[in-house]
Amino acid sequence: MNEKKARVVAVGEVLIELARGDGRFALGCGGDTFNTAIYLARAGIDVGFATALGDVPYSDGIVALAAAEGIDCDLIRRVPGRLPGLYMIENDATGRRQFHHWRAEAPARDLFELPDWALVGESLLKAKLVYFSGITLSLYSNNGLGRFLAVVEVARQQGVKIAFDGNFRPRDWKGDLSRTRTVFMEALKRVDIALPTYDDEAVLWGDPSPEATVERLQAFGIGEIVVKNGPNSALVAAGGNSEFIPVPEVVVPVDTMAAGDSFNAAYLAARLTGDGPTMAASAAHRLAGKVIRHRGSIMPRTEAAMH
Repeated sequence: MNEKKARVVAVGEVLIELARGDGRFALGCGGDTFNTAIYLARAGIDVGFATALGDVPYSDGIVALAAAEGIDCDLIRRVPGRLPGLYMIENDATGRRQFHHWRAEAPARDLFELPDWALVGESLLKAKLVYFSGITLSLYSNNGLGRFLAVVEVARQQGVKIAFDGNFRPRDWKGDLSRTRTVFMEALKRVDIALPTYDDEAVLWGDPSPEATVERLQAFGIGEIVVKNGPNSALVAAGGNSEFIPVPEVVVPVDTMAAGDSFNAAYLAARLTGDGPTMAASAAHRLAGKVIRHRGSIMPRTEAAMH
């Protein structure tokens, strides 16, 4: 994981966020792979984000946030006359989030069908690691998926590491489990590091245990797997060994938003800077435990420094 290549590139969507709190809605932005990109950048990792946005002030604000967080924005395409997606979040008494989305026309869906999509593809070939999720895959048409997965395959053949979090959300796939599984299987053939969440895998694949998730993913030839399991131990399978890595402190969450996204960021950052899988998983637990103490996807920098 220490090979000298350019940067990490996260691929996906960033949306405008409306979060209810104290009777009001706060305006922000977020998206699973975008959240991970921010936490990677905060860990000192050189990271770019590949997506498409519109040309309205809300899109300008997203780019400004990304730049302020140290994310390279050269792979953020701008599409005239288009608006980014929007989602609203409400939390129940346990901190569990509920989403309402307006994103069907978001330009991120067209990233690999834009006139200059090949420029994005070429940048993925020059990366150190490419990171994407099941939500990323749900964005694209069959044509866009074909182009994206073809680029991922060539990148991997050229030595780029590929990391993937299934992050299965049924609504994103319109309930079409057959298509979801087909697309996921094509993606999994091209993955080096899998970072699934057990609850998602159980819903999509019927896995009876984290061990079953590991076994299924290993059948695709994936050599490094970390199965996240909420407040329970994460199962790490790499180098022929499997080990449960416990959560160092069980935290009553204020908001579970971005728990998995931040876990993935801390894990990949640790691996990219030389830590082994078990140490990386412990670091990932620690960051996720901090993030869920706060509302919203992105923990304030001041709070990050305090914990």
